[in-house]
Amino acid sequence: MSFVSEFKEFAMKGNVVDLAVGVIIGAAFGKIVSSFVDGIVMPLLGLLVGGVDFSKMGIMLKAGDPNAVPPIPDLVLAYGAFIQTIFDFTIVALAIFIAIKAMNKLKRKEETAPEAPAAPSNQEVLLGEIRDLLKQK
Repeated sequence: MSFVSEFKEFAMKGNVVDLAVGVIIGAAFGKIVSSFVDGIVMPLLGLLVGGVDFSKMGIMLKAGDPNAVPPIPDLVLAYGAFIQTIFDFTIVALAIFIAIKAMNKLKRKEETAPEAPAAPSNQEVLLGEIRDLLKQK
């Protein structure tokens, strides 16, 4: 089997396609969560702690020189952005936990549902008829 045909077989398996769809949806979901945290959660949290804008929080380690060529930016330890990222992660983790919990609950319901008995095969039907005929004699 050639390398190209092996790769094609691997790439067309259902699990790989499902994984690709999951990654794309996950990236879009991450953007939604980041927007939610940046635009709603952090301003409300900042309001609760006295009007603090977490995205601007940081410690100046070294002042830059805007007059230098090229300009040297300030060296800042931006812990506010880190706090926002922690909130992003927490919300994403919570959403994934809830989704997996719901999927597991649905899966358990499927497993507990009774299955209908399989229809007898032609051979079993014929053997049953032969048995019934032998009983009559």
